[in-house]
Amino acid sequence: MSIVEPPLRGEQLNVVLIGRDNRGRWIAREQHGRFGGLFVSREHAVKYALFENGRRREAIIELATEVELAFDTMPTAAPVLQRRAA
Repeated sequence: MSIVEPPLRGEQLNVVLIGRDNRGRWIAREQHGRFGGLFVSREHAVKYALFENGRRREAIIELATEVELAFDTMPTAAPVLQRRAA
């Protein structure tokens, strides 16, 4: 049995949710929407989650319900300025 150390003080533990979306694609996303992606297999989703969360298996949660990859929490892009006709 391996001993899992808690994160150091001030170190943020990124909990990553993995599961399938409503089309059956594999999704891995950080619980607050900071990062995520679509994957061809569960194995690839888990590898990504481990890479992004500092190889902490205990911070990966596989959900039985549908997972959606939403980017609505991301900052919006700067508005595009329109040129006035001369």
